[in-house]
Amino acid sequence: MTTLHSLDELASLPGPAHLAIGFFDGVHLGHQEVIRRAQATAAAQGGTAIALTFDPHPVHFLRPSSAPALLTSPQHKSRLLEALGLSHLLVLPFDQAFAALSPEAFISLLVQACHPLASITVGHNWGFGKGRGGNLQTLTALGAQLGFLPQAIDPVLLDGSPVSSTRVRQAVAQGDFPAAARLLGRPYSIQGTVTPGRQLARKLGFPTANLPLPSLQLPPLGVYAIRASSPHHTFHGVANLGRRPTVERDQPAPCQLEAHLFDFHGDLYGQTLDVCFLHHLRDELRLDSLEALQAQIARDTAQARHLLGPAPS
Repeated sequence: MTTLHSLDELASLPGPAHLAIGFFDGVHLGHQEVIRRAQATAAAQGGTAIALTFDPHPVHFLRPSSAPALLTSPQHKSRLLEALGLSHLLVLPFDQAFAALSPEAFISLLVQACHPLASITVGHNWGFGKGRGGNLQTLTALGAQLGFLPQAIDPVLLDGSPVSSTRVRQAVAQGDFPAAARLLGRPYSIQGTVTPGRQLARKLGFPTANLPLPSLQLPPLGVYAIRASSPHHTFHGVANLGRRPTVERDQPAPCQLEAHLFDFHGDLYGQTLDVCFLHHLRDELRLDSLEALQAQIARDTAQARHLLGPAPS
């Protein structure tokens, strides 16, 4: 998938352009329907289906104190959109100038940038422009005036209520991974780049792959049996999601995911790791010594191996 970062780059794509617009946090079932409708319209009419999203989240820019935690990092979201078969993603920076655009000015910029703009597909509750002053009625009127097809996807219902990023966040926060998976249409996971740690776990005999977790919605802190996938391998393992109270006694540490991958001997630094939470084993504990921590990790590992069964092939 090709990622674009400015409206000017749209001119280089084979027209007409079919835009699917939204923030798409989590790429849940509702988001997937928006993408599929844009793809289907492009296939029927000719042209290119393009997902248009923003960075950062508009609420993170406008009202950071009330902004929601995110389900997916920009890189994770990009990979999920690519898995839907998209060939192009446009990520526009959400800044003061962008926030000040009226609904009409924003759509006019899209019309001018595309050659031509054939359709815009959005979710049922999409709002756009300064103060979210534009809605589906606005989009319909602008489509008639400027010559593109506006399309709104009806709510995707699950258990009688619309699928939403808010519902997914609530399920994740409660550790209800089956509910999150039903809303997402895939197992819930955290994805990140493996970074070097203090290598204390390696000294204890349980080396870990460490993932930083910037601004993400997290499950309850604790220890989990996991399945982890790198670009070339899939592993079973055990992971601690938390602040390492046994070794970080002087000051609170940033929350981090430390995954011990069973029977793996190698270097994953710099690689992407996708971690699925399969079983909650226990809450995070503050133990009296490193020896006690080592013994507890051994018990966690044995329990996870028992629950998970044979390693993935």
